[in-house]
Formats: sequence, C-alpha cells, structure tokens
Amino acid sequence: MNSSLVITPTDPTSSAIRELIAELDNYLAERYPRYLLENNHDLDIAVLQDKSVTVFLAEFEREPVGCIAIKRLDPGYAEVKRMYVRPTLRGQGVGRRLLQEIEAFAEQTNIHTLRLKTGIYQPEALKLFERCGFYQIPPFGDYQPDPLCLFFEKVLP
Repeated sequence: MNSSLVITPTDPTSSAIRELIAELDNYLAERYPRYLLENNHDLDIAVLQDKSVTVFLAEFEREPVGCIAIKRLDPGYAEVKRMYVRPTLRGQGVGRRLLQEIEAFAEQTNIHTLRLKTGIYQPEALKLFERCGFYQIPPFGDYQPDPLCLFFEKVLP
C-alpha cells in the first residue's frame, strides 16, 4: 500500500475533497445524529480555504481515499481537523501516513504541538491517535467539556 499511496497538499474546493468531507459528515451524522447538528465544530469547505489551513489529500492508485487538514493557531500550535479515511482502506496504514504527513508539515512550519478533538464513538480513530503518540488532554482553545468528545495532544520532537 505505501508505495502506491500519495499524499499531497490540495485545493480544499476540489471535487475529491468535497466528496471525502461529505462522506465524513455522513459518517459522523450516523454516530452523533442530533448532537452534530447542534454542536458541530468542524470546518466546512469555505473555512478550509482560510490561509491558516492546509488540506492534504491521500490517493491510492490515483483514487481519493482520505484527507486531513491542519489549522495553524497560536505560534507553535495547530489543530488537526477533518481527518477521514474511506472504510475500505481503514487499518491499512492510510491514517498513520496522513498523521505523519501533518507532523512533517508541522515541523517544517515551526509548529511544535498538535491538538485535536474527536468523538467517543470513533474507536478506530482513538486507537490510531494513541498509537501515533497523541495523549488525552482537557478541552483546549474555545472547546468546552463535552461528554461525547475527547481531546488529544502531541508535542513534536
């Protein structure tokens, strides 16, 4: 898989990103139906176009299979947003590679701390974040405590 997987920064308005974000939103709506409508903190396509955000597209054999975004916040700190891997490729290293790409980008742009918010009903994501060195923290930034959310951080070397 690794040799055929290509991850590149991309235009957040591309059809591939729009399709993946729509799949992610549907995935989340299945797990958090009412909650998502009332408390959605995710970034939509318009916000992904902000200059503080960089979006990456993962393609396997030239087919879009995943995405991830990084939003630069305070100096030295950024939030990982809108991470998604198509279900057929989960468990095959795509998520790990997306996180590695974000970490490499962060290091190149003088970001030393990555943070993220995820939901409690996403066990694959929780396992992946922990395996990749993220550890649980209290809510950060403007986030408030939430029984359906967990917050993670990773300090880069």
